[in-house]
Amino acid sequence: MSLDGDDRDRLAEEERPGPDELQSALANDALGDVIQKAPLAVKVGTTIAEAIRRMQSEHRGYVVVLDGHNIAGIFTERDVLMRVAGQQLDLERTPVDTCMSRNPVTLPVEASVAHALNLMVVEGFRHLPLVNDTGGLVAVASMRDLMEYLSDFFSRDIINLPPDPRATYRTREGG
Repeated sequence: MSLDGDDRDRLAEEERPGPDELQSALANDALGDVIQKAPLAVKVGTTIAEAIRRMQSEHRGYVVVLDGHNIAGIFTERDVLMRVAGQQLDLERTPVDTCMSRNPVTLPVEASVAHALNLMVVEGFRHLPLVNDTGGLVAVASMRDLMEYLSDFFSRDIINLPPDPRATYRTREGG
């Protein structure tokens, strides 16, 4: 099926949200308005096994580790791979705080989506704890949450289009 010029122009326009709309949302939408899920948190001293069980049951790639009301660290899927896997640890006895990333970078809940995305890309973070005025944990912004938020600015018809039939793709056999 080929598209005439008018159809191509219409689809291209739907694919790209108006620059003002997207730029305004990136710059002005606060993370606290975008992230709706309650954060997943455990106390200092929680075992690695329990932290991982909680991450699995909640389908999250992180758990924030709290010392009282203060953020002591964050334990992520990356920590499991880089600090736990292949180590001789008793997961049922070793506290998660021995393998977490300490003193994670946080953002105020009022920070913009653009600020969070920039920080996440530049620093390589996939999760950013969001805090209130007193430093208390309010939420965690994940790269997935932000990508889902941004996808709402694009037409579902465009996001779900089949691949361009004119494009050539290599197969595993090299064809």
